[in-house]
Amino acid sequence: MECTVHWAAGLGMGFVAETGSGHLLTMDGAPDGGGRNLAPRPMETLLAGAGGCTAYDVMLILQRGRHDIRACEVKLDADRASEAPRVFTHIRMHFKVSGRGVPPAAVERAVALSRDKYCSATTMLGKSATIDTTFEVIEV
Repeated sequence: MECTVHWAAGLGMGFVAETGSGHLLTMDGAPDGGGRNLAPRPMETLLAGAGGCTAYDVMLILQRGRHDIRACEVKLDADRASEAPRVFTHIRMHFKVSGRGVPPAAVERAVALSRDKYCSATTMLGKSATIDTTFEVIEV
């Protein structure tokens, strides 16, 4: 896996990342740090990546279990250390899985498998942060 990050000269602290798969991702800093608030902060993209990684796992596990899933979302909330390096210290993930006849035990298992075994992002972030997960199943 590879990625190249370019400073967007003239945009303060804006950066454009080009991923190995050929996609672009923009990032920017807060105005008080020289940014122009034109894109997510780098640490926000890291948190979003962890959410995407674990949601991907959860959906894959539930789909392989042939559950009738109609929607899946994960809301993440994180605390950071007060001093540099300002790593994540506590991450809370709340999954909302909507579907028909989806057993809560299947969602609980999928979330646990992602968190504890499959998600590379949460495994890495778990080296510095406590990661708590909760979930709810919504019948549609």
